[in-house]
Amino acid sequence: MSIPFLKGHGTENDFVIVPDPDNALDLTPAAVAALCDRRSGIGADGVLHVVRSAAHPEAKGMAADAEWFMDYRNGDGSIAEMCGNGVRVFARYLQHAGQAAEGDLAVATRGGVKTVHIAKDGDVTVGMGRARLPESDVTVRVGDRTWPARNVNMGNPHAVAFVGDLADAGDLCSPPPFSPASAYPDGVNVEFVVDRGPRHVAMRVHERGSGETRSCGTGACAVAVATARRDGADPAVTGTPATYTVDVPGGRLVITERPDGEVEMTGPAVIVAEGEIDADWLESAVR
Repeated sequence: MSIPFLKGHGTENDFVIVPDPDNALDLTPAAVAALCDRRSGIGADGVLHVVRSAAHPEAKGMAADAEWFMDYRNGDGSIAEMCGNGVRVFARYLQHAGQAAEGDLAVATRGGVKTVHIAKDGDVTVGMGRARLPESDVTVRVGDRTWPARNVNMGNPHAVAFVGDLADAGDLCSPPPFSPASAYPDGVNVEFVVDRGPRHVAMRVHERGSGETRSCGTGACAVAVATARRDGADPAVTGTPATYTVDVPGGRLVITERPDGEVEMTGPAVIVAEGEIDADWLESAVR
């Protein structure tokens, strides 16, 4: 037996896409980790498990608003609430499979239903919802250095630290320590940010459960929101949308926060390959 899969990426944040409309596959954490292993598996930052909302117990309540559910898993097999780059690639897959066309569609996620627009030029825009900014003093550490960080929640938790040089983040192989531990009881995505110009920043990120990735969509949104607050450009106060260009190692994203709080992310999404997973290999890999 074999299991169909595709490979895709959004600004080089890459994913194994597993179409499973009826939620028939048992994708255990070990199976996901095996698929994402870059030496012995297919290799990816995470898995996009494509399921009809009505067929998944976590998404049934969203089925009336979104036909498809993005059951996203981190590269280590753990479950994540949201993945911004993943939503764009998920939408591109639905278009590739004939389940969506240019224009608007809705995608169910553990972070709620997301509105997606597939543009004619190939870019995909995702309505990421409103950022929450818990009032807490957070610090992150790399080696002997510490920085204050802005606590931003985009459906998943982020700590955004402004640094002098992106090299200050170190190798990001291990999660940067943070304090207090109570700020992020389930771990956190940590972004290190430098200025590149007016409304233009660059970032590196350690993604919880995946390590350093080439891009993080929710992280770019968190960075734009944190930078707008630092710059005194809160759209709810100014009444004017705040748009930031965010450079990531894998490319460029454009983030806009509107006066009503809605955050939109625009960037590319690419399908690069299709194939079949050998079911015997997968079974042996998780023993």
